[in-house]
Amino acid sequence: MDYSELVEVYEKIEGTSKRLLKTYYISELLKKTSVEDLEIIMLLLQGKIFPAWDETKIGMSDKLILKAINKATGADAKKIESEWKKIGDLGKVTYNLTHTKSQATLFSSKLTIKKVFDNIRKLATLTGEGTVDKKVSLVSELMTSASPSEAKYIVRTVLEELRVGVGESSLRDAIVWAYFGEEIGVKYDFEKNDIMLDDEKREKYKDIVDTTQRAFDLTNEFSEVAKAAKTVGITGLLDMKLLPGKPIKVMLCQKVASVEEGFETVGTPAQIEYKYDGFRMQIHKIDNKINIYTRRLENVTAQFPEVAATVSKHVKGEEFLIDGEAVGFDPSTSKYLPFQSVSQRIRRKYDIEETAKDLPIELNLFDILYHDGKDYSEVPLNERREFLEKIVEQVKRKIVIAKVDYTDNVEEARRFYEEALKAGNEGIIMKRHDSVYKPGSRVGGWVKIKPVMESLDVVIVGAEWGEGKRSGWLTSFTIGVLDESGLPVEIGKVGTGIKELDQTELEGEGVTFEVLTNLLKPLIISEKGKEVKVKPKIVIEVHYEEIQKSPTYSSGYALRFPRLTRLRADRGVDDASTLDLVEEFYFAQRGRGN
Repeated sequence: MDYSELVEVYEKIEGTSKRLLKTYYISELLKKTSVEDLEIIMLLLQGKIFPAWDETKIGMSDKLILKAINKATGADAKKIESEWKKIGDLGKVTYNLTHTKSQATLFSSKLTIKKVFDNIRKLATLTGEGTVDKKVSLVSELMTSASPSEAKYIVRTVLEELRVGVGESSLRDAIVWAYFGEEIGVKYDFEKNDIMLDDEKREKYKDIVDTTQRAFDLTNEFSEVAKAAKTVGITGLLDMKLLPGKPIKVMLCQKVASVEEGFETVGTPAQIEYKYDGFRMQIHKIDNKINIYTRRLENVTAQFPEVAATVSKHVKGEEFLIDGEAVGFDPSTSKYLPFQSVSQRIRRKYDIEETAKDLPIELNLFDILYHDGKDYSEVPLNERREFLEKIVEQVKRKIVIAKVDYTDNVEEARRFYEEALKAGNEGIIMKRHDSVYKPGSRVGGWVKIKPVMESLDVVIVGAEWGEGKRSGWLTSFTIGVLDESGLPVEIGKVGTGIKELDQTELEGEGVTFEVLTNLLKPLIISEKGKEVKVKPKIVIEVHYEEIQKSPTYSSGYALRFPRLTRLRADRGVDDASTLDLVEEFYFAQRGRGN
């Protein structure tokens, strides 16, 4: 397939905020995509070259892209950088510069999606002497053969910043429309921005959507799902299995306000567990090797060698996938520590053994998804828990099964909740006793109860340079949540909850202006006076007094008195809170009606 066909779709979906219209454009593209090109197309539609779980990095910085643009267009390097600071998007800068060149000098050959994909993927394999020049040449070669629009998206793809707003739900539904739409009569109504569907087919449509979602949940790859749907149909999707070695999204909880509401949601009796103030660990064993992944699918096995060794020794099985929470504790008192105290271990690259002694963790396991050839994700929770207890040899302060209570009694549940808080935990999680495991789902029969208003995980999208004693630091951080397309929309600014100490003076918990500045400086994409825009990469947790309607921010909402509570090193941008969640919290305040 010619790359221009994909770029045409990019332009269309970037030009609309309507999710269903984006879905229609993608589905039409998928209909004419060959099986051989499906893997490439599905990745490129997400702005990716490697699957989310793959650790391989393209390794192309903004500065190298500037060199590639200079080489391909001949434009002055200072002019390119100046335009970048004004626009904040190197893709658009490339479009503008190549647009002024004559078509004759721009096009040397027609680009295919395979050519673009292979060239960009090759960037990750280059090492040794002359690597920089080779990378610049590979990218500039593509730009030289590209139209202005093609060059824009090539640059964005290399930087992994596609910016067209394609969410998982659009990709899932596009697969359904493309490969099952004719069978169930799905038609998109442009005037109403809705799908037309016979009433008797609606249930079948929902079943196919659910089956497609489940197939993606188990594989974490839309490429595999699309190929199965196109070549085998619904049977292919139903046959997709969970396998160890490839991380999947962990199951999530929705928030409820009370134990009573918890019982109403999950039923009785409920399985109630401590909600630990730690970070998720998804642990795989395959080929006699342990791999540990965070909630954002980051492989942190090297940072936690003691956990890998403990699991290898104390969990029975040749192959398995288990889910749990890693909680830090003070080695002198054995008391649990808050997440912020141990989060630094996630990014630790050096002195790992020494750090493990200073900041030890206890692994609290609460679920199993796969064991020696059997997929347990569809097995009822109470049976999964029972099996987990059989295969784990518990060792205090190393590896334990999460503390649990089974009850249908409100008072007993409240006592367990108070016990959890006294032990230094965040609260409790109430689970439907026969629930299946739904990766990434917040509506799968698990709820959480915490004593404070639910916090939000927000992504930093901008900041201001400080003055006076804060000179040289970034301050007043603009924060955002994700809209339905997965793009950040602003919801306020936060400047409290941040310490003014130098990094060397910081002890224990907390985040300093210096820490945030050092994280954000490499991510600055444009500056205007004191204000800077940054790539949405850094996620923080904020508390707030209230959510208000606001025309000031692009989300339509504003957080009243937001306060930074911690840096979420275990979460990526895709894990940030959504606008839908904000709206849910807004209407829940003081019993607001819709």
